[in-house]
Amino acid sequence: MTQVVELSPELRIESRDRQRSRIASGLLATARPKQWSKNVLVFAAPGAAGVLIRSSALAQAFLTFALFCVIAAGTYFVNDAIDVRVDRIHPVKRLRPMAAGVFSARTGLIVGGLLLASGFAGSAATNWKLGAVVAAYVAIQFAYSYRLKHMAVYDLAAVAAGFVLRCIAGGVATNVSVSEWFLIVATFGSLLMVTGKRIAEHSELGAERGSHRRSLTAYTETFLNIVLGVSAAGAILGYCLWAFSLQTALEHHRDPIWYQLSIVPMLLALLRYTYVVEGKNGGRPEELVLSDRSLQLLGLIWVVLFTAGVYAR
Repeated sequence: MTQVVELSPELRIESRDRQRSRIASGLLATARPKQWSKNVLVFAAPGAAGVLIRSSALAQAFLTFALFCVIAAGTYFVNDAIDVRVDRIHPVKRLRPMAAGVFSARTGLIVGGLLLASGFAGSAATNWKLGAVVAAYVAIQFAYSYRLKHMAVYDLAAVAAGFVLRCIAGGVATNVSVSEWFLIVATFGSLLMVTGKRIAEHSELGAERGSHRRSLTAYTETFLNIVLGVSAAGAILGYCLWAFSLQTALEHHRDPIWYQLSIVPMLLALLRYTYVVEGKNGGRPEELVLSDRSLQLLGLIWVVLFTAGVYAR
């Protein structure tokens, strides 16, 4: 005869506390704080324009960064809720809280919806143009989650567009005009990062990649490597032309060579990233950038040279 053991009130309270703590940790993990580093792109346009020394522009840039962290977290919740079944067969994504059963997909959709609504409301209240950019970002993310992620080529474009819209949002929020060369570099650079991630997924998932995302079945390694090469070439050429155009605008100032010099670390960083991706280590670009010492050093050198070009006039 089975004996039913009742927990004491103290143990029941402790059990509930542990469960709440587990859910809270799961909600935070689903928001992906590590990936919020992508949102530093909102500082790119105002930083290149040299307006971040103004307190008002700096405050607007930080506010935009915070809003995009909220919005991006909301899209992660919605995406995980939609993909909860396929994530459970992924070697890494099966450990995500929603896929692991820490909380339900319904809870994820509710939390995601609240985050998206609050982020959009804050953006629209700050600047209607920023609200329009955020609306476009959210629309593309929804299209990606529901459809585009399974369509070859369009999935690359959708993810890359998210990076580019972050750059545009930073310019809109600080009333900075975004140049065509800046957009070209941002576009090809974003496509480079996304393609690197697809190459790693293609190799990591092997024959089971189609069960996770249908577009991965359509891609061949040759095609992805071609896109990677085209993206790197476009980013390098675009940056060189942008740097020379900036130098021309400063031809009557002292030390106009800083922008030219910044081409060297930018070129080496792009080549280094491409090299690492070819070694099948580009699955998580944000973690790669934060862990690769060579990329960090090249990035620091580039920041110093470009900043000198912007402010040492």
